[in-house]
Amino acid sequence: MRYHEVNFDGLVGPTHNYAGLSYGNVASASNKGRVANPREGVLQGLAKMRHLMSLGLVQGVLPPHERPHLPTLRALGFQGRDAEILSAAARHPALLVNVTSAATMWTANAATVSPAPDTADGRIHFTPANLAAMFHRAIEPDTTAAVLRRIFPEGDRFAHHDPLIGGHHMGDEGAANHCRFSDGYGAPGVALFVYGRNAFETDRDLSYPGRQTREASEAIARQHGLDPSRTVFARQSAKAINAGAFHNDVVAVSNGPVFFHHEEAFADPDGLGRDLNAAYGDGLQCVTVPADRVGLQDAVTSYLFNSQLVSVPGRERMTLILPGEVNETPAVKDYLDDLIASGGPIGHCEILDVRQSMRNGGGPACLRLRVVLSEDDLKALGAQAILDADCIEQLEAWAHRHYRDRLLPEDLGDPALMEEGMAALDDLTGILGLGSLYAFQK
Repeated sequence: MRYHEVNFDGLVGPTHNYAGLSYGNVASASNKGRVANPREGVLQGLAKMRHLMSLGLVQGVLPPHERPHLPTLRALGFQGRDAEILSAAARHPALLVNVTSAATMWTANAATVSPAPDTADGRIHFTPANLAAMFHRAIEPDTTAAVLRRIFPEGDRFAHHDPLIGGHHMGDEGAANHCRFSDGYGAPGVALFVYGRNAFETDRDLSYPGRQTREASEAIARQHGLDPSRTVFARQSAKAINAGAFHNDVVAVSNGPVFFHHEEAFADPDGLGRDLNAAYGDGLQCVTVPADRVGLQDAVTSYLFNSQLVSVPGRERMTLILPGEVNETPAVKDYLDDLIASGGPIGHCEILDVRQSMRNGGGPACLRLRVVLSEDDLKALGAQAILDADCIEQLEAWAHRHYRDRLLPEDLGDPALMEEGMAALDDLTGILGLGSLYAFQK
């Protein structure tokens, strides 16, 4: 049976804007208040998906969430018709920008996924992230769970868990803090869970929050039935978090037996190396980028590690899918030239423009959730979430029909924008075969 690692990319939503909501995310803060272009953003994302399809990879898609999120406003006591609720919420600008955030496009934070070869019951397990660290993201899990259950129907192949309870103490940020190593996508793998803090500690020297807790990662490993001997937990370094590595995928990425990471990504790199070697055995290939070649600041600015590391059919060495910003950071560009020339496991670089996402702090890897699926799993999906040439053309036409090309945070209270967003999502659920998914459709 052939297995694929399928990238399910999030579509940039109609309310994509630069409100600077993500504390600890340097790009998000530095671009606060800029003019955003939602149409360009969604088309850049679709162009990335189209490019990966052209490389022979299986590509999936996940829909944006309903924004503004009127169910949250109703739960907070706002009453009346939709337009009345929006008008009342607009008198509270800080609240409005939070319930109108398009951050759901970064589906690396949507959930943690454990492939069937790794789990005790042989099913693919999903746990939606609770995203407890940030209000604008903590309102996502219910819709995320509904989307995942619709695409991957509960049963013999797919198993779904509720988001973790416990709020800040059990903060879970999804696959952005999870790596997997394997000899092949269908072979049993080793899971690496990376955390920023322990749940109940008070003396951690962090300028920015450690969003993922070890206890949350341990709970997910238990829920998914992972083999403890093939499960590793590692702490992010405080230096990396304070430099803006709010998730591990800002300083590390994996694919198959290859681990591409910054030298200063982890609090105890030697201990992590021993643990991974014990769990994986021979064959693990670590590509460690020295700090004297690429400093943490350059790594974060360029999003060198927030790349997709993929195995392209017909290519002996792996390929990095990188944002254009790597070419604007001399140290990173020089390093990549040497990396490709080195003859190591990474042999190709593909540079793509995802600048609309990058200005909010999300690179190519932020935009995708990886799910290992067999050919039979693909046939069992419950919606049209796997792209082909016809579907991606429909989505590009959909974006041109529904999306604005200019948006500022102060535009978020416009009732017309809310209506445009509802029309777009109503149209999208038909294209993807998702049925009545959103609150406004029920």
